[in-house]
Amino acid sequence: MTIYLVRHGADDEGYRGGWSTRGLNTEGYRQSEKLGRYLKENQDLYKIKRIISSDLARALDTAGELARELELPVERSIDWREMNNGVIAGMPNEIVNERYPGLYFSSLRMDERYPGGESPQEFFSRIREAFTRLCGEQAGRDPDDNLILVTHGGVIDNIYYLIKELDWNNLTTPFPADYTSLHRIEHLDGKWSLTLENYTV
Repeated sequence: MTIYLVRHGADDEGYRGGWSTRGLNTEGYRQSEKLGRYLKENQDLYKIKRIISSDLARALDTAGELARELELPVERSIDWREMNNGVIAGMPNEIVNERYPGLYFSSLRMDERYPGGESPQEFFSRIREAFTRLCGEQAGRDPDDNLILVTHGGVIDNIYYLIKELDWNNLTTPFPADYTSLHRIEHLDGKWSLTLENYTV
C-alpha cells in the first residue's frame, strides 16, 4: 500500500505563503496539468484510488488538475495546510518586511507563535497527528488502494523527519520538495518507508 505526497504547483513567490488563500499562477497550472497527464498515462503503475488535498487554494488548484485527469473526486482537509502564519498569510513580502521586520519561520522560537498563527512545535505536532491517523486509515484499506495527498513543502518536510525518525526544528535543513514533485511512501516489512523522493515529471 502506498501514499504519494505531492507538493502543490508554483504560486506567486512575492507573497508570504502559509495559510495564504492565493492560488496557482500560470506555471503552476501547467505543472499540475503535466503531472495529471503523467499519472493518467501510468495509472497501471500508480493505481491511484483517492486524492486528498489541503483545503488551501494552491493545493486545491493542483489537486483539481490531477482529479480532472484521473477522474476522481478530491477530499478536502484542513489537516494538511501549511504552517499557520497568522496575520501575514498572503501579504506581499515588502509589506511584511515593513510591518514585521525580521519575522520569518526560522526566527521563531519553537514555542513562539506567528502573530495570530501557530508555533513551529504546534505545526509539527499537528502534522504528526494527521500523518499517524492517515497511515492507520490506509493500513486498513485494500493494498492496491493507493492515494495521493496534495499538500505543501513544510508539511512534506515534517513527514520526512517523522519517517526517518530524525529530530526536527525550524532551523533544520528542509528536505527537497519541488513544485508538483512526487514522494512515495510504502508500507514495507511492517513500517512506512520513503521509496521515492522529490521526483518531477
